[in-house]
Amino acid sequence: MSAIPAPASGAPASTPPRGTTAPFAALLLAVLSFSLMQTMVVPVLPELQREFGASTTSVSWVLSSFLLTASVATALLGRVGDMFGKRRVLVASLAVFAAGTLLAALSGSLALLIAARAVQGVGSAAFPLAFGIVRDQFPRERVPVAIGLISSTFGIGFGVGLVVPGPIVDALDWHWIFWNGLIVVVAGVAGVVAFVRESPVRSPGRIDWSGVVLLSAGIVALLTAISQGRSWGWASGRIVGLFVAAVVLLAVFAYVESRVREPLIDLALLRRRAVLTSHLTALVIGFGMYGAFTLVPMLAQTPSSAGYGFGASVTGSGLFMVPMAATMLIAGPLAGRIGAAAGWKLPLVLACLIGMAGFVVYATAHADAAAMYAGSAVLGVGVGFAFAALANLVVSAVDRGRTGEATGINTIMRTIGGSLGAQIAASLVASHAVPGSRLPAESGYTTAFVMSAIALAVAAVAALSGPGRLWRGATAPAAGGQPAAGEASAAGKVSGT
Repeated sequence: MSAIPAPASGAPASTPPRGTTAPFAALLLAVLSFSLMQTMVVPVLPELQREFGASTTSVSWVLSSFLLTASVATALLGRVGDMFGKRRVLVASLAVFAAGTLLAALSGSLALLIAARAVQGVGSAAFPLAFGIVRDQFPRERVPVAIGLISSTFGIGFGVGLVVPGPIVDALDWHWIFWNGLIVVVAGVAGVVAFVRESPVRSPGRIDWSGVVLLSAGIVALLTAISQGRSWGWASGRIVGLFVAAVVLLAVFAYVESRVREPLIDLALLRRRAVLTSHLTALVIGFGMYGAFTLVPMLAQTPSSAGYGFGASVTGSGLFMVPMAATMLIAGPLAGRIGAAAGWKLPLVLACLIGMAGFVVYATAHADAAAMYAGSAVLGVGVGFAFAALANLVVSAVDRGRTGEATGINTIMRTIGGSLGAQIAASLVASHAVPGSRLPAESGYTTAFVMSAIALAVAAVAALSGPGRLWRGATAPAAGGQPAAGEASAAGKVSGT
C-alpha cells in the first residue's frame, strides 16, 4: 500500500491533506469516544452510591475496574496491532468497548456496572493504535500535528467528561450517560470501518502469553494498591502486599522478557535513552497533572460557608474545566509544529513549565473564580503540549513496527503516575479538615496544588535529561519518520540515542 501523496506546499499545516481528512476524523471520533468515558462517571459517583446503598470503597471500583483493564489492554493490544494489523485490532477493541458501554447502560446493580466498566477499559487501545495508523499511512510531514491533535483529544475528552454528565443526569438519569456515550462509540466504529484502511506495516511474531500474564498481574496489583490506598489504608497489610506483589511480578516479567525469543515488550527498546526518559517524564507529568482533574471540581463544589470554594453544582464545577479543554485543542497541534521544527525536547520542557505555572495560579489565587478559569486555561496548554510531545518523542525514537507497543507503554506510565498523583492529592486534601466540620480545609488544596507544581518542575528536569539539544533546528528529520530495519543508525540520530 503506497503512502498518500502530500498536498501542495501552500496547504495549511493544520489541515490534513486530501485523502486523509475522513480517516483522520474517524480516528479522532474513535479516541474521543474512549476519552469521554474515562471521567463521565466521576460526577455521578455520589448518586450511584446513594442509589445502590454502597460504601465509598465499593463505588470507587466503578473507576478502578475501568483503569485496570485499560492499562492491561493498552500494553497488550498495542503490540497485537503491530503484529496483526492496527485497523483490525482497533475495530475489535472499539466493538468490545461498545459492548461494555451497552452493558453499563442496561446495568441495574453496582456489580454489573463495575463489570461493564471493566469491559469498557479494552477501548484504551484506541490511542496507541491510532498513533500507529497515522504514522504508517499519513505523509510524514503531517504526522506530528496529527499525533498532537489525537493526543489532545485524550485530555479534551477527560475534561469534557466532567462537564457533560451534570445536565444529562439533571434531565434524565445516570443510565443516559452511557446511552449517549454508546452513540459516539458506534459512530467511531462506523467511521473507522468506512474510512480507515488497514496499516501496511506489520511486526510479525507470536503472542508471548507468559509476558501477558505477568505484565497484567503486575499492573493490576500496582494500580489496585494505588487506587485503594486511601480506602484500605496505605500501611495496611493488603496494600503493602499488593505493592510487594507488583514489584516481584514486574521483576519476573523483565527476567522472562529478556530470555524469550519474541517478547511482548522489547526491553532493549525501553533502554533507549529517548524512550526511557519519555516514559519517566510521562510518569511524573501524570503524577503532577491528574490531580487538577479531580481537585478543581471538588474545590468548586465546596460551599462558601467553609471559608473558600464557590458552592457550584455538578454542572457548574465542570465548567471550571472547560478552558482547559479549549486550550488543549489549540496546544496539541501547536506542539506538533514546534516539535517538527525544533525537536520534541523543547515542547516537552515547555509543557512542564507551563503546567507548573498553572498550578502556581491554582495554589495562590484559588479564592477567585476568574483566576481559577485562567489557571485551567494555562494548565490546558501544558497538558496539550505534554501529551503531543510525549507521543511524538516515542514515535520518533522507534521504527514503525514497534509504534503501538512503545506508545502503549508510555500511556501506561502516564496512567500509573496519574493514578498515584490523584490519590495522593486527594489524601492531602482529606488530611486537612475544617475544625468542627467534615469539609476539607483550604490549606489541603493549597498543599496539593504546590505538590503538583513541584512534580512538574521535576518532570522538566527529567525532560531536559533526555538526549539531544533543546533546540534541534529545522534541518533534522521530522518526527514520524519511518526508518526501516536497516536504518537503525539514522533512527538513532533522529531520536538522539
